[in-house]
Order: sequence, then C-alpha cells, then structure tokens
Amino acid sequence: MSARHDVVVVGSGHNGLVCAAYLARAGLDVHVVERDTVLGGATSTVERYPGHRTDRGSSAHLMIRHTGIPEELDLAAHGLRYVDCDPWGFAPAPPGEDAPPIVFHRDLDATCASIASACGARDADAYRRFVTRWDVLAGRMMAGFGVRPTAAGLGAAFLGREDVRDPFGAVQAFLSSGDALLDATFDSERLKAALAWFGAQSGPPMSHPATAPMVGFAALMHRIPPGRAIGGSGALADALVSAVRSRGGTVSPGAGATAIRRAGGGWRVDTEDGRALRCRAVVAACHVHTTLDLLAHELPATRLEGWRRRIRPGFGLGMVVRLGTSALPRYPGVPTETSAHGLQLLVTDRRRLDHRYGVAAAGGLDADPAVLAMSFSALDPSLAPPGRHELTLWSQWHPRHLADGTAWSAAGDEEADRIVAGLERFAPGFTDTIVHRHVQTPEDLETELGLIGGNVMHVEMSLDQMLPMRPHPDLRGHAVPGADGVFLAGASTHPGGGVIGASGRTVAGLVGRRLGTSVRRLRRPRAQ
Repeated sequence: MSARHDVVVVGSGHNGLVCAAYLARAGLDVHVVERDTVLGGATSTVERYPGHRTDRGSSAHLMIRHTGIPEELDLAAHGLRYVDCDPWGFAPAPPGEDAPPIVFHRDLDATCASIASACGARDADAYRRFVTRWDVLAGRMMAGFGVRPTAAGLGAAFLGREDVRDPFGAVQAFLSSGDALLDATFDSERLKAALAWFGAQSGPPMSHPATAPMVGFAALMHRIPPGRAIGGSGALADALVSAVRSRGGTVSPGAGATAIRRAGGGWRVDTEDGRALRCRAVVAACHVHTTLDLLAHELPATRLEGWRRRIRPGFGLGMVVRLGTSALPRYPGVPTETSAHGLQLLVTDRRRLDHRYGVAAAGGLDADPAVLAMSFSALDPSLAPPGRHELTLWSQWHPRHLADGTAWSAAGDEEADRIVAGLERFAPGFTDTIVHRHVQTPEDLETELGLIGGNVMHVEMSLDQMLPMRPHPDLRGHAVPGADGVFLAGASTHPGGGVIGASGRTVAGLVGRRLGTSVRRLRRPRAQ
C-alpha cells in the first residue's frame, strides 16, 4: 500500500510530535509512524498495576515550560495541564543527623531562608547571588537551545552585550565544571551535593567540563519550577497527538519504519506493516543510530559506520524503580507537603556521586546507589487509587553491560532493592509501604523504549557531543549529508535530552522553509 504525504515523522517521542504539530498547524500533510503500540516514547504513561498510572520514562518536565511551546501550540486546549512542583527540590539531612532539610522553593526568599537554617547565612547570601547571575546565563542557554546550532546563532544567544569587553569570562562560565562552580560559590557540602545531583540529571557527573550550566539551570526554577502534567508524563504526548490530528495529521502506532529510501524527487518510508509512505521530507525523531540503520540502503556503508563509531551512547546512564505504595515517604521531622511535591535529592556528599560514576564506568555496581525520589501522586491524586501513591525512584549511574558478564535479568531485582534501601535510609519505614514494584533496568529501557545503551539522553551529553557537535559535526544542524530532505530531531540532536521539544520546533521551521511553507511561532503568554 502506498500513500503520499508532505512529511513523514519517524518516532512519536515528544520532539517528533512537537515537530508534527507545528507542521500540521502550517497546513502540511503530516504522518507520524511509531513502532510502539504506546505513543509518546519516553514521554508516556501506562497502567503497570491496577489503578496506577505509571510513567515509562520522564516524570518531571523542567525545560519545556521555559520554551513557550505548550502555549504556542495551545496544548491546554488539547487537555494538557501542568501543576507546579513547589517546593521543587528537597534535600534532607544525612541519615541520623538532627539538622533541617534544604528546601528549594519557587520563591527565592523562602529558599534562602531554608539554606540559612540548614547551611548558614553565608551560603544563603551566596545562593541569592548565584541565582541572580545564572538566571541571566541559563536564560541565554535556553535561548541557545531554541536555535539551529550555528556559530552565529549560538554566539548571539549565549553572549550578551555586556560580554563584549570580556567574552572569555562568559565562555569560561559555560565551560567550567559544575564542581568548580559549586566550590567557588558555596561552603556547605550538603548544598553543593544537592545542586550537583540536580545538575547530574542531565547525564554527566559535575566533575566533567562544561557542566556548570547544568547546575546553573537551577536558577530558572525560581522563574518557573518543574511541572507535573496532570494524568502523568504521557499527558504531554496525548495533547500533542490531539494537536496533530486536529489539524488533519495522522499518527499511527504499532508499525514502525523499516527503511528510509529515495523515491523520485522525494523519499519513501517503508513500515513494518507493509506500507510505503511517499513524502517530500522525512523527520527522523528516533535514536540517531536507528536513523543510520534506516538509511543503510541510501548512504555509503563506510560513512555510516564512521558516524556510528564516533557517536557514543556511552556505557549507560541510570535505572528506575516504579512503586505503588500505601503512603508517601516520611522524612523525620518534615511535613510531607514540604518533601513530596518536587525532586527529593537524596545525596549529601559529592564523593558518593564521583564514586558511583567511576564504578559504573568500569562496568560495576556498588552498595550505595545515588537516588532521586519523586512522589507526584501527592500533587495529582489521579495517578493512584484512593489511599495509594505512585512513586518513581531514579538512580545513576548504571552500565548497560556489566563487566562480570551478569545479565540485567539476574542483577535487576537486587539493584532495585539497593535503590529502595537508598530511600529507606532517609525515610525509615518506607519499604513497608510498598505494594507494587516495577523495575526498569538499562536493558529494559533499551528494549521497551529504544534507548540504545539504556541512555535516556540517546547519546552522551559530553562537551564533544553538544551544540554543533551533537550528535556529530557532520550531522550538525539537524541535516544528513547525502540525504537532502532527511532531517534529524530528538534527544540525539541539539540541544540534547530531557523534555524540552526545542529540536522538534527547530526542525519544523527547517522543513517548512524547504517546502515553502511558513511555520510561524504564534506566541501566547507563558504560564507562570
């Protein structure tokens, strides 16, 4: 069966759907194909156990709320509703210590008061200066994330007028390690560890170069905090699918692409169910390694192999334990409304992060995984039956392949036990509240979601694979040399992983220009 469209989008992750929604709004005939029977990729929610809505990938949405995309596409009209995670961060005292927690509120004054109580007035004042400085720098970073990664575009975004006299000072700020920024700014190791663990959610440890912006992004949480989509992370994908279909676009799950081939002056996408979708342009919004496989009949094998070797998914990133419980975690002396609404940052010393990363890089596991807990049923009761809660425990770092040859099917449950114990140390008695458990090892993430190497960021978020080098210098700018009309979107491309949607919007503009159609960004007031 053959059909003709303006654009075929391969992959229904949120970037692919964002791209499709902009193109459909511009009047183009768009068809999204997806291998999975569940739409949304790593931004999807399913019923893992009766009455619980469980995320398959992302849970908190941090960056997309700073892009204007939900407003531009009017996703509220398609059912998307965000509730603020406020407080957005909670860092308890080390187990056994009778000390106040560090609580990161949207309100900067309240945050500084908490830091003063837990760490002292000096660090509270330092945090206020940190937010003032990085609100500007991180704001520029977000602007850079929203443009095609050219030298001119990135330079205009990242450097302000005040940097003309000292451009190298601004460059150094962006290229510094997160640890260097933290050590230069704060005294308390507890505060440094909490912010380092927040920054490490982008992938690399904060000892790596150019990770200071990942810490600095915390400043923007005082503008707009992380958001929780009501109904689960998949509510974003559901709204995007609705937006595409409402404009006449097609989104078809359950039959992914098997090949991208030239067809006359355009392209053809072959699918698992035998369809041949002819189109003028293709947007590959899946993993870049998957895209290279799909182009195997159209580009020289040596070129494809060279790209595969140079584009590193890395040894892995993390794993997840999803829990249905009878109660929220109870941290000694802390009300649940303080601890349960945001990111529970269960690391009090950065040496733990450094050790964990080193062990994982060598293909191993240790007895003390770093844990980030999220209990969003405290904000959205629809996620679980009455009297029950839905929790996500995320942990880094975990290698896709264990050095001793042990399969994850054998190692997964024991590692999940250690992750749960990581929360138990801070919230005694929590383990007794667990009713349901679903474990997602790196192998599970790869198998279910197509995340090669188990890396939720697709490819390593290292300096040499960011900005115009992402995912490879030859593939910068969302284009594929030798395959004119094939565009790249998704976490494999600039600006990288996380729920942001920026690459989808950027690629929609590029496709629109190629096809002679204006993809306008109709701005609406951003939700505050």
